[in-house]
Amino acid sequence: MKRLPMRKIRDVLRLSAEGLSTRQISASLSIGRTTLQGYLERANTAGVGWPLPDTLSDTELEQLLYPRTAQAVSQRATTPNWAEIHRELSRKGVTLRLLWEEYRADHPDGYGYSRFCELYRRWEGKLSPVMRQRHPAGECMFVDYAGPTIDVIDPQTGEARTAQLFVATLGASNYPYAEATWTQGLPDWIASHERTFAFFGGVTAQVVPDNLKSAVIQACFYDPEVNRTYADLAAHYDTAVIPARPYKPKDKAKAEAAVLLAERWILAVLRNRQFFSLDELNAAIRPLLEALNSKRSRHLGASRQELFEQLDKPALKPLPATPYVYAEWKACRAGLDYHVAIKGHYYSVPYQLMKKKLWARITTRTVEVFHEDERVASHMRTSGNHQHSTQACHMPAHHRFREGWTPDKICARAARLGTNVEAFAEVVLRKRKHPEQAYRTCMGVFRLADTFGAARLDAACKRALEIQGLSYTSVYSILKNGIDRKPRARATEGPAITHPNIRGADYFH
Repeated sequence: MKRLPMRKIRDVLRLSAEGLSTRQISASLSIGRTTLQGYLERANTAGVGWPLPDTLSDTELEQLLYPRTAQAVSQRATTPNWAEIHRELSRKGVTLRLLWEEYRADHPDGYGYSRFCELYRRWEGKLSPVMRQRHPAGECMFVDYAGPTIDVIDPQTGEARTAQLFVATLGASNYPYAEATWTQGLPDWIASHERTFAFFGGVTAQVVPDNLKSAVIQACFYDPEVNRTYADLAAHYDTAVIPARPYKPKDKAKAEAAVLLAERWILAVLRNRQFFSLDELNAAIRPLLEALNSKRSRHLGASRQELFEQLDKPALKPLPATPYVYAEWKACRAGLDYHVAIKGHYYSVPYQLMKKKLWARITTRTVEVFHEDERVASHMRTSGNHQHSTQACHMPAHHRFREGWTPDKICARAARLGTNVEAFAEVVLRKRKHPEQAYRTCMGVFRLADTFGAARLDAACKRALEIQGLSYTSVYSILKNGIDRKPRARATEGPAITHPNIRGADYFH
């Protein structure tokens, strides 16, 4: 039989004390007479009469009316440590069913499975929305930047420069890391990840960033394109980059919560302080971060540091044996001279890869070129001087810019167009480190004969040799402007110009 609420039992006692019959009370409260009589007998046995003491709670009244049941429930209902249950659920493979079975093994008369789950959900509902998200230990690291920035003053000029606050947090323990960087650009973004992994002492299986440009080239709900340098970092650390879906803030709710904590316990604390270097700012952040991680959670009964040591730290993958070398990736194509242009310099690749889509991996010291994820060339990096770095192994045995072309054939073709054209070709071939690098220039000059005629081309090459204009552009400009038809102007000496404003040689003595 379902037990009446204590509120109705109080009404029964009150109406009975006022002299109403059981029939009248039954009709008034819609309670069966037999049930009503049972409650009155329990009250009489327990010595409970009306009026009840003002301090008597419903729980105490129930214990007076049902002493044996209350005693049995008290003995049986050993309350589990819900905070411990919550932490255990963060471990891989751990379920509520398993935890309940362990609980019943220790407390055979404890809650049933349904009641156990109900009470846990009720306890969990008191936590914040972020804490209700459960991520297996060592699975996810969430990264983002805080919205507010921090001013750093240049001690020399007094100019204020804004610094960004990078924030990372682990999914199971909510263990955060924070540091200041100058920008959100790719070099700072990558360096912050390196320091974050070092701080945690290991690597998570996944990294969940927002869709900023340093992380994602093209945001997409289903198939985002991750920046290749970022993907290279992930491959080195043996982790996977899983960007949050656009306009789905719940995908990175942990990051949002960590940023909020950093804003409240770091940025807010430092709001009235002045900093004169980035190192000084990060030195101020570190003790605040340590204090934040040491704060004990009222609901979970442990600090973030303790939860990290218990949950995430044992589940993290080890750091790589070798440090990560920062490298930028650039899509490129080799020209007809089998060279790719990288930051103002030209690097050779195997001639078979002309016009093929290639990827260049650029570090501070080297330039590596890849075709279909296979390295096909490696060079020492050179400053942007618009020169060529060519490896002999990349050149064909019988180089052909066009089928059949060799340096000898280039000169023979030039000779048929004119002696000056031949001289021009010989000089261009000689000036280049490798003759093949001059093929493009020579072929372009030869084609000008189709438009302007061989005679004019020969005259233009003569003029180009005189002014050392050893390029296709120079010869074309001469022809286009008709300079080849004009006599070369020669400077003539005349009488010295005199004027009161002109200083003579004696002025300087």
